[in-house]
Amino acid sequence: MVLGVSFASRGLYGGVEWIATIGNYSRLADPLVGVIFLRSLIFASMTTIVCAIVGFPLAYMVARASPRWQLIWLTLVMIPFWTNFLVRTYAWTVILRVDGLVNTFLQSIGMQEEPISLLFTDFAVAIGLMYGYLPFMVLPLIVAIERISPQLEEAAYDLYASMGATFRHVVVPLSKPGFIAGGILVFIPSLGAFITPYLLGGGQKMMIGTLIQQEFLVSRDWPFGSALSLGLMGTVLILWVLLSRSSFGKQVQ
Repeated sequence: MVLGVSFASRGLYGGVEWIATIGNYSRLADPLVGVIFLRSLIFASMTTIVCAIVGFPLAYMVARASPRWQLIWLTLVMIPFWTNFLVRTYAWTVILRVDGLVNTFLQSIGMQEEPISLLFTDFAVAIGLMYGYLPFMVLPLIVAIERISPQLEEAAYDLYASMGATFRHVVVPLSKPGFIAGGILVFIPSLGAFITPYLLGGGQKMMIGTLIQQEFLVSRDWPFGSALSLGLMGTVLILWVLLSRSSFGKQVQ
């Protein structure tokens, strides 16, 4: 249905008028749309990288914990899923706003005399995306690390490898399936996110998901919104094909 609508025309008062056209796809070449696509790719890539850096130590701790503590840590990782994503995003507006928890804390300990602007910034959007999708990176990494025998780490230590060298040459390479699975689960929803950029970014730095939402609900240009959606899908598929054909993707497979 979305494919069919993407070749239709916008009605006089919005919606769909069934007059065939490819103009919606030609509009994808607009430089403004290109900038929004690029910004979305940058945010999604940064979110994926930060989630991998932050999530790996947490995943390793959970994977190597005793069964009792592992259950506790897994429960803590899963708790955010018990609350609606929109509610959790709204919570960050309370934390980051001028009179929010962060500014109140910094002023109370004397680090800041005047509140700093955190909300409606790229920083706020990045924090919101990382917080929202971090569990999607942690859970695949836990599974991957659990499959690594602790004896391999002990053997590395017996050969006088430091902890850092053991992680670099043993644990991290063998965790690649977890990294790629978590990367896909984080990158794809981050690329199409619209709630987080809209609420925490204030709509000042538009991402592709926000643009699609506005085309459907504000401009009521459903054909162009459909073309944007399929363009986003095509971008993800192209990236997936390139990854699967790379040496890294073949090694994981």
